[in-house]
Amino acid sequence: MNKIPLTVKGAEILRAELHQLKTIERPSVIAAIAEARSHGDLSENAEYDAAKERQAFIEGRIKDVDGKLSNAQIIDPKLLDADGRCVFGATLDLEDQDSGIKVTYQIVGEDEADIKAGKISVNSPIARALIGKFSGDIAQVQAPGGLREYEVLDVRYE
Repeated sequence: MNKIPLTVKGAEILRAELHQLKTIERPSVIAAIAEARSHGDLSENAEYDAAKERQAFIEGRIKDVDGKLSNAQIIDPKLLDADGRCVFGATLDLEDQDSGIKVTYQIVGEDEADIKAGKISVNSPIARALIGKFSGDIAQVQAPGGLREYEVLDVRYE
C-alpha cells in the first residue's frame, strides 16, 4: 500500500481520534448493545439495531484510522532541507495577481485538508503548482474558472 503523507499535527489528530474510538466509543456501544439485549426480543428491538449499526461504524472507522496511521509517512517540514522552497507541510502566504486578495495556505495530506482552515491537499491543483516555488515566484494554477496566478509572498515551516 502507498505511504500516506501526514503532517506531525495531522498524525497527532488521528492518534487522538483512534484513542477516543477505542477507549470511549467502543466500550460505550458495547454497553448499549448489552442494555438493548436485556430488553428481550431482538427481532423487534430498534435500540439493538441502532447500537449494532453504531458498532459497525465505529469498528470501520477504527480500521480506517489504524490503516492510515500504519501507512503514514509523517513529515515535519522544519526538519526538511528546503531552503525556502515550498514543500509538503509548508505554510504559504499568497497573493492572487488578479484580485490582489491575500491568502494563507498550508499544504497537507489528503485526510487533513480543510479549505476553511487554510489547509489544502498536496494533491490539489494549487498545491501541485506551488510545490518547488520560492518566495517571490509566480505560480500558475488551472482552476475551474480559468488560469489563475498567485505570487508566493512567504514560505514558512511551522
